[in-house]
Amino acid sequence: MADSSDSVSVDMDTYYPRGKEHIVKTSYGLVSVAVYGDPDKPALVTYPDLALNFVSCFQGLLYCEDAYSLLLHNFCIYHISPPGHELGAARIASNIPVLSTDDLADQVAEVLNFFGLGAVMCMGVTAGAYILTLFALKYKHRVIGMILVSPLCQSPSWAEWLYNKVMSNLLYYYGMCGVVKELLLKRYFSKDLRGCAQVPESDIVQTCRRSLDERQSSNVWRFLEALNGRPDTTEELRKLQCRTLIFVGEDSPFHSEAIHLTSHLDRRLTALVEVQACGSVVTEEQPLAMLIPIEYFLMGYGLYRPPKLSISPRSPLTLSCISPELLSPESMGLKLKPIKTRPSLQV
Repeated sequence: MADSSDSVSVDMDTYYPRGKEHIVKTSYGLVSVAVYGDPDKPALVTYPDLALNFVSCFQGLLYCEDAYSLLLHNFCIYHISPPGHELGAARIASNIPVLSTDDLADQVAEVLNFFGLGAVMCMGVTAGAYILTLFALKYKHRVIGMILVSPLCQSPSWAEWLYNKVMSNLLYYYGMCGVVKELLLKRYFSKDLRGCAQVPESDIVQTCRRSLDERQSSNVWRFLEALNGRPDTTEELRKLQCRTLIFVGEDSPFHSEAIHLTSHLDRRLTALVEVQACGSVVTEEQPLAMLIPIEYFLMGYGLYRPPKLSISPRSPLTLSCISPELLSPESMGLKLKPIKTRPSLQV
């Protein structure tokens, strides 16, 4: 990195064409931001779950042609990776302090400042959803809406804290070993997708398993330590006045957490989509289940899919599967009511 610059740009030859990865210098250290799309368009900021990055967390959704056209037509996407989680990341030096979740939320604000962004749309998955929700609570004027996938809002329960502590110790002493990978895959995906002795695990799980081998275990340990010390934001949630669309897999270990968060948001501005037979990372396991709810959610902002492309016939959601409440004129304006959808597993 040149001393005179706070960022470097690297051409990306995978994922979206014409994307660039920026390594942004912040008060909390360096952070990777992969930018795709026209920077003159509104900004969509993403943040992935623990041990994932934008490729392993969002490619399922954004490789979908219809989602790609919908989001890239309306937004410039800024994929923020947790520190040290980007592709090819080096190990963060041991003398650098471990960041808290508050630090990570403030780091998001500094990234927005670097790119000269004002108010943005946010999309986060589990840990990333927590960071972006905390960012929205601290910088309310900078968030116009949120799409949260299996989000967190409470401090860890004793069971989760202990579970995370076991994984943290394994990461610290043994690195990204087999047990850690199994714990993470259980966090991300439903049991059916992970397979068993008689049924092989799916291609999605195998791909994710390989991507975990690329992570620097000490960097993952840092993010996990921050998450295990996260504060409870429940009482502050009603202060949020941005529209929020929430997805959660019914088999997610964080299903009850997402329901709890939804119940404490302004009901006039919130919609809940529960995805059947799905784990936490809905963006990878059931990305097509997200398409129609996102499309109608964005209509409330005057944003539409390019007219030349139609809804994919492969989508497990059809208009008849969507609650009439979501399709009402009210839902396309300032108010979204809590709903459930139960898409078929057949594609």
